Amino acid sequence: MGKKKKEKTNAIRLVEQHQVSYTEHEYSWSEDQLGAEHVAKELDQNIARIFKTLVVTGNKRGPLVAVVPGGQELDLKKMAKLSQNKKVEMLPLKDLEKTTGYIRGGCSPIGMKKQFPTYIDQTAQDFSSILVSAGKRGLQIELAPEDLVELVGGTLADITM
Repeated sequence: MGKKKKEKTNAIRLVEQHQVSYTEHEYSWSEDQLGAEHVAKELDQNIARIFKTLVVTGNKRGPLVAVVPGGQELDLKKMAKLSQNKKVEMLPLKDLEKTTGYIRGGCSPIGMKKQFPTYIDQTAQDFSSILVSAGKRGLQIELAPEDLVELVGGTLADITM
């Protein structure tokens, strides 16, 4: 029998379509271990290189994507100002999958159902490569920050506290 073909996520398909160089990293996870700290420990990586994808919604502009280092917190005020909203708040978890096509712990900034305005914390530039979710739990994709910016039409900005 042949080897079972691994199912590709939207994020990986998109990266390959654009011929971007990347590395996949698999790790074990559980329902109560979906945070960046767990990913960093499992993959033996600096948490500053593990970027989490957060989806917020603005009072004027609808859903926005924030990509922030694992050990940092998103500054909602900075996000609001950057996106020309009076205020932004986290998208309710119940709306995540229908909005992005991804579930909590497997939300990638790449390959969402729709391309939302995406802001990537400027510290991404401090590294030759960063890791973001590859679109499912237990899978990260490592790529150059400039490739991520280009793929998602992102903006590098100071968005953490």
